[in-house]
Amino acid sequence: MRPVRSGDRGFTLFEVLVAFIIAALALGELFSVAASDVRSVAVAGRYEEAVSRARSHLAAIDAGGVLVAGEQQGEDGGGYHWAVRVAQIAAATVAAPSSGPPLAAPPGARPALYLVTTSVSWREGEQARSGRLTTERVAPAVPS
Repeated sequence: MRPVRSGDRGFTLFEVLVAFIIAALALGELFSVAASDVRSVAVAGRYEEAVSRARSHLAAIDAGGVLVAGEQQGEDGGGYHWAVRVAQIAAATVAAPSSGPPLAAPPGARPALYLVTTSVSWREGEQARSGRLTTERVAPAVPS
């Protein structure tokens, strides 16, 4: 058996406690960052779904062929609220072509440029979030 020297005592209880406190603080910060990342992924998923729903509403407007200035809104399920706004921003008169293919609209018909805005909103806890798509479409002007 060898004699115990004063330098061979190992760690003191205080040093072990300090090491545990440092490790606990580091793990706490690591878990906090991981939880934040999980929330960010969930929010990104909700934005992706909102954009998909907004595109769906734009496609429904395109399927109708005729645009009428105004606003529509409703509930989309899953906590999503949608709104579609159509505004005529320009109109022109088309003359009959002197040659070439015939026009899709009769001569004298007024094509119009419409600004179409689709927005989808939802609540994320106490925070309101929304996504919006805006586009321009050409369609026959609706007579006033």
